Formats: sequence, C-alpha cells, structure tokens
Amino acid sequence: MKMHKITSALALTVLATGAMGTAQATITGSAYFVTEAQANNAVIGFAHGAPNATFSVPNGPINFTSSAGYTLSQFLLSSPGAIILTGTAGDLGRALDISGSGTILELLGQVTVSNGQTFTVDHDDGLQLMIGGLLVVNAPGPTSPTTTTVTYGGPSGTFAFDLVYGECCGEPAVLATSLPLRGTVPEPGTLALLGLGLLGLGMTRRRKA
Repeated sequence: MKMHKITSALALTVLATGAMGTAQATITGSAYFVTEAQANNAVIGFAHGAPNATFSVPNGPINFTSSAGYTLSQFLLSSPGAIILTGTAGDLGRALDISGSGTILELLGQVTVSNGQTFTVDHDDGLQLMIGGLLVVNAPGPTSPTTTTVTYGGPSGTFAFDLVYGECCGEPAVLATSLPLRGTVPEPGTLALLGLGLLGLGMTRRRKA
C-alpha cells in the first residue's frame, strides 16, 4: 500500500510537471485542402472541416518557403523547428496547389505589440492577419511573392493573433513574418484547476488502495 501511494505521488508529480511545461506552448497551426475559390480568397473565418494536417512552430518569427519542395510536408518543415503533429502520408505528400484546389494554413497564438511598431510579412499568395480584434493585414487574394510592411496602429499589449494564408495558382509558396509570435500560455487559474484535479484523482486512488 505504501508503494502504491509513492507511485501515485510520483505520477502526480510527472503529470503536474507536464502541465506546467505546456506553459511554454509553441505556435499551433492547421492545414486545409480547399477549393481553388477558397484558396483564392484566404480570409479569417473560412469554412472548413477537420484539418488535413496539424503542426507546431517554435516561438518567434516564422519562415515557410517552398524552395525545399512544394508538398505540404516539405512546406511545413521548411520553417526552422517546425514539427508535423498529424496528417496522413497521402495528405502530407500532396502538392499545395493542384488543379481545382489549393491549401489554406491557419496559425494561432499570441503576440506582444506596441502602437507604431513596424513589421514585415512575406506572402504568396493571399493572407489575412488579425491581432486582437484588429485586422492588420488584409490581402486575401492571389499575388506574386511580395513583402507587406505593416505599421501597427492598435493598442499596445499582448493579444491573440489569427493568421490565415492561402496558396493557389502555382509555385512558389512563401509565408514569413518578422513578428515575434508565440504560443498561447495557459492562464494560472487553468493550471491551478488542473493541479487540483490531479490531486483529487490521486486522493481517490489512495482511498481505493
């Protein structure tokens, strides 16, 4: 019985440590194969089902490029430190743009910005970027590789961001930004509730022992 209690305590410690580790979350992303019309109009809130692939990107500027290849997996892994989380071999090996269809990527997380801050976004093709409730980049349609320079005009602080990028109309594919993006960090209250839940689980198991 004593050994069971020790094992339960160790398990709780490991789980709690893992929960705290998620506080250093990476940027999360989803990739969707869509119709050519949707890919030609990459807007936040686009209609979609389950993603064809999910991925993560380390905190900081992102830099995706198709110079290494034009399949979904090659594009996703082109940004330093990116990790593919889910996706079938067929989907990951599919070209970003084939006849009648294209690909939309959506990245979610947080960013700290200040009023008057200037940053750049490279994209080919369409892109929208929302910081907080402010649409700071609104270029949803097809384009050749281009660099958009943005001067942020909203309030200073840390806000959620939503970045949607659409690839259509043939190579290349480019998505990069100088913004120091990062993953969403759980609120302290969320971690505290999780810790209480784990503690309760451990106590329940101890009583049964």
